[in-house]
Amino acid sequence: MSAFFEGVYKVFMRRTSVYCTFVIVGALLGERAVDYGVHKLWEKNNVGKRFEDISVLGQKTDE
Repeated sequence: MSAFFEGVYKVFMRRTSVYCTFVIVGALLGERAVDYGVHKLWEKNNVGKRFEDISVLGQKTDE
């Protein structure tokens, strides 16, 4: 197991510039993944309640 951590250290944490890039890219990708997951969960739980689901919204009826 220590060989694994040494390999990670050599690849990602030896130089500050590579480490900062790894952290920033990881944060951006993580944020995108969480945003996508929450958006899909919200859409699934609100089917039929969203503006796009109401077909006659904003249309006047003929009287």
